[in-house]
Order: sequence, then structure tokens, then C-alpha cells
Amino acid sequence: MSVRGIPSTPEAPEAPEAPETVGRVLDGGRTYGPGVPGPRRFAEEWEAWHRDKDARLASEHGFLAITGLHWLSAEPQAFPGVPGTWSTGDEGVVVELDEDVELVVDGVVVRGRHLFGVIPERGGVDAVWGDTVIEVARRGGHDVVRPRDPGHPLRVAFTGTPAYAPDPRWVVTGRYEAFDEPRPTTVGASVEGLRHVYDAPGRVVFRLDGRELSLTAFNGHAPGSLTVLFTDETSGVTTYAANRHLGVEAPGPGGTVVLDFNRATNLPCAYTDFATCPLPPAENRLPVAVEAGEKIPHERGPVA
Repeated sequence: MSVRGIPSTPEAPEAPEAPETVGRVLDGGRTYGPGVPGPRRFAEEWEAWHRDKDARLASEHGFLAITGLHWLSAEPQAFPGVPGTWSTGDEGVVVELDEDVELVVDGVVVRGRHLFGVIPERGGVDAVWGDTVIEVARRGGHDVVRPRDPGHPLRVAFTGTPAYAPDPRWVVTGRYEAFDEPRPTTVGASVEGLRHVYDAPGRVVFRLDGRELSLTAFNGHAPGSLTVLFTDETSGVTTYAANRHLGVEAPGPGGTVVLDFNRATNLPCAYTDFATCPLPPAENRLPVAVEAGEKIPHERGPVA
């Protein structure tokens, strides 16, 4: 069983070249200091990272391969592109397969009635059926089934995510302020009526355009790292309206953090209606235009 959280965006820089670093303070409090590559290498590393991010998004059974989002109930139901009938109850998710059908779950062939059991929140189990991977998951207190077909037209037609040109001035140094206790934070979701609850360990404080701003942070995937969901004045204009995601490495001495808004990414809901992505906390709408990072996907309409 695997546990899926907010998607992460690990870096994948190309092989380094001769050092070219800069260190200066820019207008509006934006800074990049020693160790941050100069413009040419900075752009090359960003391009490599962005290609890797899009490749994972469009991988054989990635989010672009999802063909449906099906909500389970106590009543057995059949769904398009998925064998058998599915239901959920006190004992967890159950599938009843026809006599000539089999799935592979955790490397084991299953037939007939199969009990997936109780799946934890944000957890999931993959069942393989031919070329299709059937994700059995729990989101916002509800059990769901999502088939992932490599031939799905959304994946096949994907040509990449538009983004602002990388610019070192959007690398911002700030500080992390831990809360006395993690704060359970309820946020909305891309699916109407759904709610997610995350523990917020603290917030990041930084300056943009001469203004002190802050963002509530959730735990990231790597130990000590943070993840931030936010919107800003570009949201719904040039960037996806509902949310963007920014990963932040573990704070350094004195709580120092670096926010590289060039690496602000879309969550899966920006591309497909079959995602259940969390929305940012209400306080995470920035009153400035963050003209950095990913823009509205081609799949959602024109991009300025």
C-alpha cells in the first residue's frame, strides 16, 4: 500500500558546468545570494527540472492517464473502463470480478471477490488490469476508484506545460516560523463539497515588492521540507485559478528558507477534472502578481 500526498516536484538539474554564481539584493526585497547560479546556468537547470516534472506528469500511468473519478458507496457499481462491481463499507473497499477476469494487486493475482480493506486518508492501492492501472484510494473521507489508461487522449496529446521564463529575481530568501503546535487546517478541494485536513507546522515569512508577506506551510515529502499552496494576482489570468504548489527545502540555521517561485507548479486538477486537489488556505492568497512558474495548461484554454 502506498500513501499519496500533495504532489512533490524534485529537482533534476543537468550536469554542472563551470561555476557562475551571483550575489546581490534586487528590487522589492527579492534576493539571490552566493551559490545561486547565474542567468544562463540558472535557466538550464530550470529547463531540466521542468522537463522532468512534465515527464512524470505524463508518465504511462500518471495523472494525465486517468480516465474517470468514481465514488464508491455501499451499493455495488460497475464503472467504465474498470472490470467488476465495486463497493465500500465497514470492512473497506470490495470488488466482485467476473469468472474470467483477474487483477494483479501487490504482485498477486486475485480473482472473484477481493477485499482491499480499509484505506487510510490520502492512501491508495494499485490494481493492474492489462495495460490499465486502477487506483483505489481514499480522499476527503470517501473511497474512490480511478482507472489510469496510457492511451487516454489527454496524455497522448500532452505537449508540455507553459510557464514564465525562469528569472533569478523570483528566488526569495525568507524565514520559517514554527507554530507552538501543528495546526489542523481544513481546506477545500477541486471537487465541490470535498474537504481536506492537513497539519500546518508553521508559516514562511518573506518580502516581495517591499511588502512583508507570509504563507501557511504544510509538511513536504522529504523530512523537514515544506509545501505551500497559494494563489496570487495572476491566478485566473495567466496562471491556474484554483491553486499553485511550491516546495520548500528544510529550513536552515535561524529558520532561513528559500522560495523559488520559478518552480511554482500546477497540481493535477489544473489538467484534469478527475483530481481531488486541495485548495490553498484562505490566508494564502498573495496580494501581488507572481509572474513566475507554471501558467494555465493548454488543456484548460488560452494562455496569455
